[in-house]
Amino acid sequence: MKYKNIVEGRFISRPNRFVAYAEINGRTEVCHVKNTGRCRELLTEGCTVWLEKAEPSSKRKTLYDLVTVRKGDRLINMDSAAPNRAAAEFLPNIFPGGNIRPEYTYGNSRFDFYIEKNEKRILLEVKGVTLEQDGIVMFPDAPTERGVKHINELARCLDEDFETYLLFVIQMEDVRYFTPNDGTHPEFGQALRQAAERGVKLLAYDCNVTPGSMEIRNEVEIRL
Repeated sequence: MKYKNIVEGRFISRPNRFVAYAEINGRTEVCHVKNTGRCRELLTEGCTVWLEKAEPSSKRKTLYDLVTVRKGDRLINMDSAAPNRAAAEFLPNIFPGGNIRPEYTYGNSRFDFYIEKNEKRILLEVKGVTLEQDGIVMFPDAPTERGVKHINELARCLDEDFETYLLFVIQMEDVRYFTPNDGTHPEFGQALRQAAERGVKLLAYDCNVTPGSMEIRNEVEIRL
């Protein structure tokens, strides 16, 4: 997964979830933040960020999208749309020969991917992970009732002859392991453990991240 027209900048501030100010080529620019999470540990004043510049003909209020940030020695992709794009490229490695369809509606629920392989029907949800501490990565970085709902929907579909998966795309590389962030949202961790006990399959993979790209790389240990 690659971006176009990547430029480097320096983060200044984030007045709300959707907007940030960054210094680019000596000028202060208003940028769109492609992640509505808190990201407080990522967006610190003066940190280096990379932004995708929109095409000149684009009818947008902001010219730049903030997509990648440097945290210490790490590059972390913080674009919330990137995990699904990277997963679409990588899923044929997990389900070779499978028929993979994105954005699949079943009943009153919408899932990120539907896969048919060897007469199996598979539903898969993707979650992007940007929160890291001492090499341990966690999800979520803020309470997410939507995330709990997705887990419960995957568990429910087990009773309707689906295989179900939850894929955590870790938007950085060289991490120790993944674990649910019980300190921030214990209900999410509880739902995740219950779903795993029922048979929802959990996967976690890290990513090779550059200022202008992200590619799913290696499987990461999950500790519940």
